[in-house]
Amino acid sequence: MNLFRLDGKTALVTGGTRGIGLMIARGLLEAGAAKVIISSRKADAVDQAVAELSKTGGGEVVGVPADLSTEAECRRLAETVDGPLHILVNNAGATWGAPLEEFPSSAWDKVLDLNLKSPFYLTQALLPRLKEAATPDDPARIINIGSVDGIMTPGQRYSYTSSKAAIHQLTRVLAKELGPEAITVNAIAPGPFESKMMAATLDAFGDAVAQAVPLKRIGRPDDMAGTAVFLSSRAGSYVNGAVIPVDGGLTVI
Repeated sequence: MNLFRLDGKTALVTGGTRGIGLMIARGLLEAGAAKVIISSRKADAVDQAVAELSKTGGGEVVGVPADLSTEAECRRLAETVDGPLHILVNNAGATWGAPLEEFPSSAWDKVLDLNLKSPFYLTQALLPRLKEAATPDDPARIINIGSVDGIMTPGQRYSYTSSKAAIHQLTRVLAKELGPEAITVNAIAPGPFESKMMAATLDAFGDAVAQAVPLKRIGRPDDMAGTAVFLSSRAGSYVNGAVIPVDGGLTVI
C-alpha cells in the first residue's frame, strides 16, 4: 500500500547492525527507502550488516563506524549525511545491571552518554538535514528507541531504566518544539525482543518472559519493523510526541 511506502527517502539508523536496529533498517529498506545509513561502534559489524542488508534489494545501504558515546563522534556521523535526511532512528544503546550497593558511577556515565545524550546530540547536529527533507504534508521523522523499562519498574538496572524514561520525556519535549518545523518526534518502547542486550535473559528465562506477556510470545522482527515503517510513512504523518509500547501488552499488566 502506498500509505506505508518510503520510496525516495533517506534514513539513518544508529546501532543498526544487530537486534532492533537491524530489524528497523531492514524494514525501512523493504518499504522502499532509497538509502539507509547504519552505524555501529565496530567496523567489522558494520561491514557484515551492510552485506546482509544489501541482499534485501532495493535501496542503497551505507555503513559508518562510530562510537556515539561521545559528542564528537555524534557530530562526525552527522557530517557524513549528504543531502536531506527524512528519517532518523536513534537506537544505539547500552545497559548495566548490578545490585544497588555495588552500582558504580561508571554505569551512569556509560549508559546516559549513549542512551540519552547521543540522541540529543545527533538530533541537534542533523537538524539542517531534517529540515531540508521536511514538508508540511510529509514531515521528517525522528524515532527514538525507548523501552518498557522506562514505563515499568525493573530492578537493578538503575541507569538504564532512568535513561529510557528520560528519552521518552525528551521525545515529548522535542515533538512540541520541532512540530512547527514539520518534524515529528516519536518513541518506540520495545518489550522483549531477540537482541544481544536481552540474549542472556532470554537464554535463561525465555519461556517465563514469554508467559509474562499477554500475547504469550517474544517480539518478532516484523513487529518492530512494522511500527518503525508506520511512524516513517504517510500513514504516521500526524503522530507526534507518542511513546508507543511494542510489547505484546506487557505494560498493561
